[in-house]
Amino acid sequence: MEHISVLLKETIDMLNVKEDGIYVDCTLGRGGHSSEILKRCSHGHLYCFDMDQKAIEESTPRLEKVGKNFTCIHAPFEQIKERINTYGVDQVDGIVMDLGVSSPQFDDATRGFSYREDAKLDMRMDQSALLSAHDVVNAYSLEELKKVFREYGEEPFAYKIAKAIIKRREDHPIETTFELVDTIKSALPNSVLKKKGHPAKKVFQAIRIEVNQELSQLKKALIEGLKLLKPGGRMVVITFHSLEDRIVKNAFKEVSTPKKVDKRIPQQGIEKIEYRLLNRKPVVASVQELEHNPRSHSAKLRGVERNENEKN
Repeated sequence: MEHISVLLKETIDMLNVKEDGIYVDCTLGRGGHSSEILKRCSHGHLYCFDMDQKAIEESTPRLEKVGKNFTCIHAPFEQIKERINTYGVDQVDGIVMDLGVSSPQFDDATRGFSYREDAKLDMRMDQSALLSAHDVVNAYSLEELKKVFREYGEEPFAYKIAKAIIKRREDHPIETTFELVDTIKSALPNSVLKKKGHPAKKVFQAIRIEVNQELSQLKKALIEGLKLLKPGGRMVVITFHSLEDRIVKNAFKEVSTPKKVDKRIPQQGIEKIEYRLLNRKPVVASVQELEHNPRSHSAKLRGVERNENEKN
């Protein structure tokens, strides 16, 4: 399947790319956002992060057709500040994050991300990483599995599913995605199985987040990325589920809202707000985009800008 970048125009417009700017794409994927940034910063430079070496290899030729002024970095984007600093860069004009799993990763059955394709349990974005979905499913304790399903999948039947997995693996390890799907289904009541939507979706999401440490990585990347922005620099983030969106929303709100003070205590001067929100309500996909790309239905775009009067 063709990889279609979600909210592409809206994201690039919000980023407000400068011709001589320095930009970071934290989630290169197949180069959709990076290509558009390169078209607009012909005299600047783009740094692209991805944990998936295959994504870098497949997107590089696409980017080279646009320009040579880019650098690909095979690393988790939580390392954004330290990695960018090694290139002599301590401030950037913009950062984009398109979170979640890219379409090629989902559509490649061998990667084990999809509950609709039978494959070995994997779900590693970085194929050199040690922890896989197979390890989580077959080595985590009942309490650990329950916690992962509840916190990262918001799965109401977390305990029953975890218990079913423990029981199933007593006979033999759970090796494939379809074996895991069957196990999940066995723990759910008929009323849930009859509902619209795949019954394994939340658990697969939870395991993927655990394997790739997506939320902890996001929290660190937001903190480090905001520090990197120049005055007038922007960070824009696309999220695909409520857990991610809540983290981004809270991080942006924290840096753009005056801190509460005790009015009974005299204050020294006026507090300067370091950042401003670019949108209070998230941008979502248009009807036209939803028709063209159904995977955009849960996408939310938020942005923040560092105020001009602030310095690192």
